[in-house]
Formats: sequence, structure tokens, C-alpha cells
Amino acid sequence: MVDNGAPALNRSRETRALTQSGYLMLLIWVALLGVAAWAVISNINGTEVAWKWGVVVASAIAGAIILCGFYLINPNEAAAIQLFGAYKGTDREEGLRWVLPWLTRKKIAVRANNVISDKIKVNDLRGNPIEMAAQVVWRVTDTAQALFDVDDYKEFVMAQIEAAVRSIGSRYPYDDIEHQEVTLRGNHDEVGVELRKALIERLSVAGITVDECGLTHLAYAQEIAGAMLRRQQAEAVISARKKLVEGAVTMVEMALNLLSEKGVVELDDERKAAMVSNLMVVLCGERDTQPVVNAGSLY
Repeated sequence: MVDNGAPALNRSRETRALTQSGYLMLLIWVALLGVAAWAVISNINGTEVAWKWGVVVASAIAGAIILCGFYLINPNEAAAIQLFGAYKGTDREEGLRWVLPWLTRKKIAVRANNVISDKIKVNDLRGNPIEMAAQVVWRVTDTAQALFDVDDYKEFVMAQIEAAVRSIGSRYPYDDIEHQEVTLRGNHDEVGVELRKALIERLSVAGITVDECGLTHLAYAQEIAGAMLRRQQAEAVISARKKLVEGAVTMVEMALNLLSEKGVVELDDERKAAMVSNLMVVLCGERDTQPVVNAGSLY
């Protein structure tokens, strides 16, 4: 890493916040309400006592403070607690919670998110323009990093997905007719593993992990799609012809060897060449052949 003199990023780390169960504080609030109601009713129905009005005022102030400290946390949700901007921990306990009212709460979802990126144009390893899109399942694992180490963690995820897709797309060729290389089209599992590894590394600064990812769209760009389709068709025809010729040569060799071993007929080099030519025409021709029967002598 090049040191350009800029200050390093202060990495945040999630810690557990000191919070209370909201149900306990709710019982205390109900008790204060009961005390205040008793003081008011006793002053109205009996002899008025000044200290009882003090109890009412104190109960009201304490009750208001308690009410301002309540908040809810849903399942797979967390709340980052701050004091005048300073991070004081994260509360992951679901249900009714309570904290001192001068502590602010910033909620963040830690559930899984599914994102399908936009189609982007990338040049593969051979320089061919292709279109790619990916599906990514991600979630927040460190709430402090997600909230305080990046400006907007959701936009950060989308930007890093695009960057990772471009990097992976330029690392492999789109296709390989000889099946000697790892390709984007023929090796989805390997490419998916590399993409997930790259995303986890890129998103670690934001406290985000990737559970699953893979390519959802992969095609040649429109400007070369027709030409590449014709090339693929030509390569497929050549590959098929190669297999056909190899099989035909094997069959001709087998026929000549059997004729020689069993002593069916003795052929000189010229007749062998003619027989090989005829058998290759029969075996490799695209149309049905019309046999010609020789009723005379062999020569």
C-alpha cells in the first residue's frame, strides 16, 4: 500500500451497549404513576399536604424521563447507541428496551438482503465485450463499521458489487471451445466462489459479509453477438467434424486389420488406398451414399 500522507481510517468495532429491559422500566413507570395518583387523590379528598404535591411533580419528571428512554427492537435488528456523537455500543436484544433518554438510538437491520445488480458491459480476458449481472445475498455483521466507517453502506454495497463483477469478468474468458481454461460460461461454480471471495474482501471495511452470490446474466454485447454466434457455430462444426474423422479413421483401420488377419482378401497398396477412400466417403459424408456393385473381377 502506498503511503500518501493521508490519515488512516479509524476502524470502528461493534461492542455491547449497556441497556436495560424495557419491561422492568415499564413496571417502575407504572409504580410512579400509582404514587402520583395516590398523592393527588389524597390531597383532593383529604387534608392537603404540600409534600404530596412535591411527590406528584417528582413522579411526573421521573416518569417523563423513563418514557423518553423506551424503544423497540424487532427480530434481526440492532440499535447503535451514541452519546453526543460518540459510539457507546450496540443493542441486539429484541423486544422492548430502555436506555437513558440523552443517549440516541440509531437502528440498523442485520437481516439478509438480496440484490440483483444492473447489467454492465465488461471486456473479458480476450478483450471481447460482454454483458454481466450478479445476484448477491449480503448482511451486516458489524453494525459499528456499517454505520460509521462508510457514508452509506447500501450504496457502498452496490458500488463494490459492480467493481467486483468487472474484476472477475476481465479475469476469465467468456468461452473456450477446447475446454482447457476456466471460463465464465462453463465454470459458474468456480466463478461464483471467486466473486464471493472478492466481495467479502471489498465489503469487510463496512462490516458486511456475503452469504451467496452468482451470475444471473452473461452474454456477448450486442455489437458482436452475431459474429460470436457464427464463430461458435463454426467451432462447433469443426469440433464435430474432427470427432467424425477420428472415428472414421479408427473404423477404416479396424476393417483393414480384420481383413488382413482373417485372410479374406489380399490387397495391394493401390487397392487399400481405394478402399480407404471409399470408406471415408461413406463414413464422413453428410448424405446417404449409393453403393456400386462390381460383378466382375476385383482387378
